Amino acid sequence: MRREARAVHELAITRSLLQIALDKAGQAQARRIGSIKLRIGRLSGYVPEAVEQNFRLLVPGTIAEGAALVLEWMPLRCRCKECGHEHDATPQDCSCPACGAVGFTITGGREMFIESMEVET
Repeated sequence: MRREARAVHELAITRSLLQIALDKAGQAQARRIGSIKLRIGRLSGYVPEAVEQNFRLLVPGTIAEGAALVLEWMPLRCRCKECGHEHDATPQDCSCPACGAVGFTITGGREMFIESMEVET
C-alpha cells in the first residue's frame, strides 16, 4: 500500500476506534477518558507510531484529550493442521513445536480492538 493511502487508512481506523471509545464513555456518562488500551495483532499491518500520532491529532476538544493510549501487541497464533496444537509463532517460523509439522491455520494476530478504558464519571 502506498504511504499516503496507508496514512489515510490508519487515520480512518484511529478515528473509528476513538469514536467507539467516545460512544462507550458517553453511555457510561463519563466526564473524561483517562486511558484507552488497544490490542493490535502482529499481522494487522498497523504501525503503532501512526496510530498514536493520529490519536493525538483527533482527541483535542473531546473528553479523551490528554488520555493515555496504551498499545499491546498480540502475537501471531497458529493451530497445527496435523496435531491441533495452538501456539505463538513468528512469520518466519510457524512450524509446530509439538510435532514439527509446517501446515497451520492462523488463529490470531490480525486483530485490532479496544481492550479496556479508564473513565472518570
